[in-house]
Amino acid sequence: MKKIALFYNPVSGGATFKKKLDFYINAFQKRGMILMPYRTQKEDNKAFFSFIDSAKPEGVVAAGGDGTLSELVNLMMAREEKLPIGIIGSGTSNDFATYLRVNEDLDAYFDAVYEGQTRYVDLGVANGKYFVNVVSAGMLTGVAHEVKAQLKNSLGKMAYYLKGIGEIPKFKLSGSRAVSLHIEADGKVYNEDALLFVVINSPAVASMKKVARSAKIDDGKLDFLAVKKCSLKEFMKIFKDLIGGKSIEDREGVLHIASESFYISSDEELKSDLDGEEGSNLPLTVKTVHNAVEFYTI
Repeated sequence: MKKIALFYNPVSGGATFKKKLDFYINAFQKRGMILMPYRTQKEDNKAFFSFIDSAKPEGVVAAGGDGTLSELVNLMMAREEKLPIGIIGSGTSNDFATYLRVNEDLDAYFDAVYEGQTRYVDLGVANGKYFVNVVSAGMLTGVAHEVKAQLKNSLGKMAYYLKGIGEIPKFKLSGSRAVSLHIEADGKVYNEDALLFVVINSPAVASMKKVARSAKIDDGKLDFLAVKKCSLKEFMKIFKDLIGGKSIEDREGVLHIASESFYISSDEELKSDLDGEEGSNLPLTVKTVHNAVEFYTI
């Protein structure tokens, strides 16, 4: 039987995944696969290397949110482990899984894992740490870290939105909360006062499915988008487009750059966010690693 390691986060998505573990074991077993669970630890998962060495799986499936997937990818890149990766989106935010349409038809996805149906995708690396989907900074990007676990587990994505709405009054009271950004990409220099920025691999960010329609996960480039300093009214129009599933890459008030690498700095202290987890402070050196990882896909 084909052996697949399961890298699962026991507390993601309201800690509901572990209650469904038997369902997934059975789903894989019916297809001639042995699912071998590895339970992630909060502080350190370097023991996963020993698990891989002992189990000798043919692939690895991450069960959790974007942060769990990012942790697995960083572990595997550090080890230069070439096993194909699968996803079961069971976290509060599952943007990369959403983009790959994994949870739309789990039966078809599990069939694809059994058949070894894969594609190579790019990764980003920011100040030495890999990210699968997005690095961001600015207004609202720290919301995920400020939402209490109990609220997130009970309300899911709605907890993020409620916290974000609570940030809106600060927008008006603090000079639009814009920061001065210095961006270097493809030999060009951009200086912009912006409310927030993202550097994305796929178009799906923050549960919005089409932030930039031209973003592709295998084109050897990342897409930088910054919402320029504007009035609250203009900001809400852009936000409305995002909620409505519209791309904002060509919208007035948005700076869009596609490039293999970026250098992003600011005179202000600004902390980044990588795949929903806290990253380093600016400045950021962001690069694309082309066709870095093999993913199971439908």
